Amino acid sequence: MPVTDITKDVDARTLTITAEFAAPVERVWALYEDPRQLEQVWGPPEYPATFVDHELRAGSRTTYYMTSPEGEKFAGYWDITGVEPTSRFTFKDGFANEDLSPNDTLPVSENVYTFATEGGGTKAVFTSTYASAEALQTVLDMGMEEGARSSINQIDGFLAANPG
Repeated sequence: MPVTDITKDVDARTLTITAEFAAPVERVWALYEDPRQLEQVWGPPEYPATFVDHELRAGSRTTYYMTSPEGEKFAGYWDITGVEPTSRFTFKDGFANEDLSPNDTLPVSENVYTFATEGGGTKAVFTSTYASAEALQTVLDMGMEEGARSSINQIDGFLAANPG
């Protein structure tokens, strides 16, 4: 399984996930650039994602929703703040209303996703920082850790079946 470590640091208000993928960094990056590929692995398998808007470019907003087995939609957005192709991107990640506008009643995290070549594959570190320990606890109580693990653990299988 790609996820090798999950660290929750309440004092730093962070959730950090480390993963190792069998594919080269350029292939992993291409998955994050392409909304049709990203929607195959964003969210747990039982909550498939649909990306409405996505361009991995600083200043852009990504919008998406995940659909539950019962057909309920859970929306989110990224405000992309920085992109260094194949090595790193940063973004604010928030929950959205049904119309894809930001839901200001739920936590927003500051995220740094980094990618580096390791051996013949890619090491990725996904760090989310919340405004407060309470905000971090809110998303943990919503199942963020389990959802992220099952989502990220799909990536190797998808990349092996779709080598590029």
